[in-house]
Amino acid sequence: MSNIIAIVGRPNVGKSTLFNRLTESRDAIVKEISGVTRDRIYGKGEWNGYKFSVIDTGGYAATKEDVFEGEIRKQVELAIDEAKVILFMVDVMTGIVEMDLLVAELLRKSKKKILVVANKVDTNDRIGMSAEFYSFGLGDVFDLSAANGGGTGDLLDEVVTFLDKEDEAILEQDGLPRIAIVGRPNVGKSSMINALTNSERNIVTDISGTTRDSIHTRYRSFGQDFLLIDTAGIRKKAKVTEDIEYYSVLRSVRTIENSDVCFLMIDAAEGLQKQDLSIYYMIEKNSKGLIVLVNKWDLVEKDHTTMKAFEENLRKQLAPFNDVPIIFTSTITKQRIHKAIETCMEVFANRTKKIPTSKLNEVMLEIIQDNPPPAVKGKYVKIKFVQQLPTHAPAFALFCNLPQYVTESYSRFIENRLRENFNFTGVPIKIFFRKK
Repeated sequence: MSNIIAIVGRPNVGKSTLFNRLTESRDAIVKEISGVTRDRIYGKGEWNGYKFSVIDTGGYAATKEDVFEGEIRKQVELAIDEAKVILFMVDVMTGIVEMDLLVAELLRKSKKKILVVANKVDTNDRIGMSAEFYSFGLGDVFDLSAANGGGTGDLLDEVVTFLDKEDEAILEQDGLPRIAIVGRPNVGKSSMINALTNSERNIVTDISGTTRDSIHTRYRSFGQDFLLIDTAGIRKKAKVTEDIEYYSVLRSVRTIENSDVCFLMIDAAEGLQKQDLSIYYMIEKNSKGLIVLVNKWDLVEKDHTTMKAFEENLRKQLAPFNDVPIIFTSTITKQRIHKAIETCMEVFANRTKKIPTSKLNEVMLEIIQDNPPPAVKGKYVKIKFVQQLPTHAPAFALFCNLPQYVTESYSRFIENRLRENFNFTGVPIKIFFRKK
């Protein structure tokens, strides 16, 4: 079993704060109200040479009548099933409450290594208040302050005694392609991941804003291996009305910046909205690979011309950069979702492609000779050499005598010829003209 640590407990005991401390990140949203975390969130940590994964879970609440509570319970139970070590978090200020007893009962059935963590021991006068938690019969209790880090070292010293020194699962994930699914709220992003993994990996409801954090899932099927990242729906700033949603959107923007390829998912019934275009331009600006998924296609009334007309209209709206794959999907019927994955890997290959300098010059200098840059103010630009730059995304430098006189239209001409000859579908290209 992999080195996985799950943090579980009732709502608002500080699980996300501890997650952020163990992973040395701010990946989990922290807010002093219950129910902020819904899906289970993964992060990486390291202590004394041991690498491990940490799972933050939503607060386990078996008694609440809420649209999310049943789904959150499932996520917690899945996390417990995956983990090697479970940190059962309780609040030293409130002591044992009924919900803690329900979680303890669930954990006893798991037969996993369980460490009880008494959080909010922030001052010396609270030391010793955790003694009552021994009554759970789950073993040692560790005093902790997730907020300031007190007691974290002692806890991790104990945790790593149950872990393997080399965790192959974690080592393998380093360097995997990172595929983000982005879009407006409620277009089907979480449903897409659930359909691909054949599991209820992420919570899905009809309520927009269900997903709050960026959630990583490893996909290993049909010869493919990469990380899928579900994100919170991105909406206009004016419509972001609460702090939690603000941080959710911020996480989504960061996810785009840290991804390799993005699936931009739009609603087939609503078409391309202004906010979809904003996300599209954000992806292009960051030079990420891109595939547009037109989801909920099963709900659209159509004939043999509907798809073609929809795609033509979409490409006009996406201009000038419209050399992107457009796939019509349904996460309910799983229509074309595997085609989306195949296309995604092709786009990733295009984004990481390196063209030999000799081949590049052989093709492009002939094109440039036949179609030289237009003269500007009597100045003639002569391009002598073309080179691909050593960047993460495709970028090319064309060395010439007067780079300042190259027009925008000619730069687009060069980009289009590069796409025609070397296949950069789904990938923004950057062109630079430099003084030779």
